Amino acid sequence: MQTSPDPATDVTSSGRSQVVVERHDEIAVIRLNRPDKLNAVTSQNLTDLISALDTCDADDDVRAVVLTGTGRAFCAGADLSGGGDTFVAEADADTGEAPPDTGGQVALRIYRMTKPVISAINGSAAGVGVTMTLPTDVRIAADNARFGFVFTRRGLVPEACSSWFLPRVVGISAAVEWTVGGRTIPATEALERGLVRELLPADEVLPRALALAREMTRGTAPVSAALTRQLMWRMLGAPDPEVAHRAESIGIYTRGRSADIRAGVTAFLAKEEPDFPDRVSDGLPDLFT
Repeated sequence: MQTSPDPATDVTSSGRSQVVVERHDEIAVIRLNRPDKLNAVTSQNLTDLISALDTCDADDDVRAVVLTGTGRAFCAGADLSGGGDTFVAEADADTGEAPPDTGGQVALRIYRMTKPVISAINGSAAGVGVTMTLPTDVRIAADNARFGFVFTRRGLVPEACSSWFLPRVVGISAAVEWTVGGRTIPATEALERGLVRELLPADEVLPRALALAREMTRGTAPVSAALTRQLMWRMLGAPDPEVAHRAESIGIYTRGRSADIRAGVTAFLAKEEPDFPDRVSDGLPDLFT
């Protein structure tokens, strides 16, 4: 098991890598790595984070991804060292449209992952540092962590698709209270409202996330797991259960004819561990036509 960053998997190309990928057997850990800046992010390291997610998603040997930070914070949000111009961006030269929010591109990349993604929130998280965790499947946090949806206190609005994700995670009332007021949320309140699954001492957060990742992937077919994750997230926006019925019917039909189903049923009857042959990289059936 590799427990320290492998230079071959570092994402940035010069200096100390601000986003690193570590391998713990079949689990990839993506680590925000600016501890001296409380892992505050820039457009560049958010782009590097997307690249790391791309790499993990394309690797069939990676069954799940854990997102965490180095040091005492998970992520302090955007790096504000640029002062009042930090969020100034140029409109598209051809269309005049606003450029895409980089935090939103991260959130959408996590949403589209074919592997489970778990947030190991090792310390406080604010701004994009908390909104980027919303499309992850499970969030485990340090018991001393604090959370801040502080956008209105900086003159901004929520980003990273959080106006879609946050109400679905904690309910509309808590989402409006937290984002309009922008106050700091203690870990206990985050747990009570469902923002996080459980609280642990900071040094236990990553080991717990790794253990949960293994629980979610052990003995499961990678293709079926990927399709199941897609079904769960995409049906959040379905207008009625008929949409789910259609998508699930396609899934049952296509998976019922696969090599995986034969391997899974045969192993179950023989009381053996299954060896599923199908691979996500070979392509997934479209359940949503």
